[in-house]
Amino acid sequence: MRMVVQRVLSASVAVNNEVVGTIAHGLMVLIGITHDDTVDTIRAGAKKLTKLRIFNDENDKMNLSIQDVMGKILLISQFTLYGDASKGNRPSFISAAKPELANLLYEEMKLELNKLNIHVECGIFGADMKVSLINDGPVTIIID
Repeated sequence: MRMVVQRVLSASVAVNNEVVGTIAHGLMVLIGITHDDTVDTIRAGAKKLTKLRIFNDENDKMNLSIQDVMGKILLISQFTLYGDASKGNRPSFISAAKPELANLLYEEMKLELNKLNIHVECGIFGADMKVSLINDGPVTIIID
């Protein structure tokens, strides 16, 4: 699993010009699933997201988690995170999981985050999505 995590003031995702998910203060998370990911991988990733201390405390130090600030997550499935452009000019996506597995684990991530008391908004798996955000900081973390 690969996640690109951005601390945001706000973020939204639209499909066919209709907003399907929106959050204020929180994290916008792009998630890519690979072939060997499992429910255990997803559970560990969800725990990591909820404990990641990238929000500022009263001393303006990144010391608080999304749970501490009662933030929300906008979760977007993105197979292109496993794009390999090391050879040629057209990326290869053979490391990305097949849609059936990827969608199953994407849904599992939503469930795990909800179990950890995080409000999650989502895009639509496999859809052409338009994502808007105001990155706060900017703070962007890549988790493999």
